[in-house]
Amino acid sequence: MAEQDPTTRPPTTQTQPKRRGAGRIFRRKGSPFWWISYYLRAKEFRESSGETDPRKAERFLARRMREVGADQIGARAFMGPQQERLIVQELLDSLKADYELRGVATPQFKSHLKHITNYFGLVRALDVTAEMVDRYIKEKLDEGYKPASVNRGNQLLRQSFALAVERRHLHSIPSIRHLDESDNVRQGFFEEAYLRRVVALLPEYLQDFTLYAFRTGWRKGGIANLRWSDIRKQIIEDKEANEHIEVEVVSLPGKYWKNREQQTMPLVGELAEIIARRRTARAVKTDSGLMLSEFIFHRDGLPIGDIRKAWRTACKLAGVSGRLFHDLCRTFACDADNRGVSRSVAKEVMGRKSEAIYARYRIVAEDEKVSALLRMQSKSFAKPEQIIATASAAIQ
Repeated sequence: MAEQDPTTRPPTTQTQPKRRGAGRIFRRKGSPFWWISYYLRAKEFRESSGETDPRKAERFLARRMREVGADQIGARAFMGPQQERLIVQELLDSLKADYELRGVATPQFKSHLKHITNYFGLVRALDVTAEMVDRYIKEKLDEGYKPASVNRGNQLLRQSFALAVERRHLHSIPSIRHLDESDNVRQGFFEEAYLRRVVALLPEYLQDFTLYAFRTGWRKGGIANLRWSDIRKQIIEDKEANEHIEVEVVSLPGKYWKNREQQTMPLVGELAEIIARRRTARAVKTDSGLMLSEFIFHRDGLPIGDIRKAWRTACKLAGVSGRLFHDLCRTFACDADNRGVSRSVAKEVMGRKSEAIYARYRIVAEDEKVSALLRMQSKSFAKPEQIIATASAAIQ
């Protein structure tokens, strides 16, 4: 109930006794509104009722007390004034800061985050419903976006709510639909001749970057984060030559990799040639003189960011429009299989741990099917007319 005020006292307090734990309304210096105070789990909550009429302020307090009571009996989690004021933009900002702190804020992440921010940013977090998410999904599909692209954005929306729940800023996550992506299986891969043609048409800073992906099957984000400090020398056994040799090995910290495990790569063959070229390109001219880039692959000393425009242009000029940089992972898996490299070794090189994930990259090309069919048909099978005669005799 209301406290005594020097100038105004709510009429209700003249007839109703004050009950312990029932909350109170009061005036705050400099505010034209009545404020309310109440407790939940020994914590005091104070907020403006937004009302100048004490009777309306009492009704607002009564509603808050019902919400407190529902929380106390476990019927519904209490949402305080701070939670009610949270907008989705604040949740997404926290998610972005988390991604940047973990070093995984890729250009693709920022692109998907932008779509979600534009649509939900100014909406109160508590007002996001399954129906609102469905409307967003329908709009994106009508605009021509693929289900996989819509899902990536929805995934970030869910993650932002999950982070807020983890940090106790919210109590629940809205229902967010996940679209079927079964028609999104990629089948692209490169013949080496076409890949070399694309490389020649890329900007110089992307040429060795692409060749490294072609020779390792590594993801773009991992390659972009390789630093000179990640290289060390190691003595390994060359079983074919039956001797021990010293080679350079690059180790990528797990925080830059999707499965969060450290990845290593011996720099031999063409990989050693790539690293040698990168050493000569390490020095970068600046206004104050030369500087040495900390990144193995860089653009004017800085990490390589979004390459999609340059990649699309080079593929178009090379006559292979529509190919993706990620097709290089599938290309590596196919080449490894065709050259007799065991799956266990190929998975280790690519940094893919599970058979299911590796199988997504190991697609079968049409020429492999043709080769298999010809090999099968070249064996000594019965002629068709013999099969028909045998079947007819069996029927009779």
